[in-house]
Amino acid sequence: MATQPQTIDCQVHCYAANTPERPWRNHLEGPDEVTGDDMVAAMDAVSVDGAILISPFSLYGYDPSYILGVYDQHPGKFGLVRPFDPNSESIDQDVDEWTSTPGVVGCRIMLANQDYEADHPGLNAIFAACARVGVPVNVMAAGKLPLLAELARRNPDTSVIIDHVGLAQPFVPPPPAEPFADLPNVLAAAELDNVVIKISGACTLSHQPFPYADIWEPLGRIFDAYGLDRCLWGTDWTRAVRLLTYEQGVESFRVTDRLTDSDRATLMGGTLARVYNWTPS
Repeated sequence: MATQPQTIDCQVHCYAANTPERPWRNHLEGPDEVTGDDMVAAMDAVSVDGAILISPFSLYGYDPSYILGVYDQHPGKFGLVRPFDPNSESIDQDVDEWTSTPGVVGCRIMLANQDYEADHPGLNAIFAACARVGVPVNVMAAGKLPLLAELARRNPDTSVIIDHVGLAQPFVPPPPAEPFADLPNVLAAAELDNVVIKISGACTLSHQPFPYADIWEPLGRIFDAYGLDRCLWGTDWTRAVRLLTYEQGVESFRVTDRLTDSDRATLMGGTLARVYNWTPS
């Protein structure tokens, strides 16, 4: 009997409440707390089999200890990614230590809202270290896609994942007036063979209610440029909580007639499993 393809979310977040014992660095739009149990319950309710769990930079900086605890409680549900500091003096050691940790599937760099150049030694060291250990580097690159493209060119052996369609996305309504204004830079990055793209949080860019009909023409251009075998669906839960429910973020990709069943299987899990070399168990 044929088995159903797994549905895997390419980006979710879990975090503890803001307390003196585990203080937040900054504010994050969303619930006061999202435990691993909360995230698993939301996923189970809509038949999402697993997810890439990314330590929230705005709350914890470069400290991944909370998501490590979540993984210990739910080891079959999550692959782990944490941000890395390009100004660290121990990047190789840090990457080696992180990627030898059970459940780890990748690293992350925050380019958005930062001032870096393509020859930054630390950025290139992270790219090189990820290539050496064989994990992808996830890059938050909204507004910095030309820089991301140049880094990918300089590091052709590194698997590079563009976060969140490569676009600035809202935390609260309304979406930007022209949410796909930077689409030319998104499409240009598709020319690089070592770059794939997360179709994560895309529903937050819509000016229409569920199932968000106005996102499908620009998303279709991205699918055409990259190919679905270089696109990974995800929700960016819980950043999107003020704009839509988790169920809507999942079901909008299930009900659209823009995707065939085969397309869905690739976009909503197949590409992710290959790029991260991970599936939930």
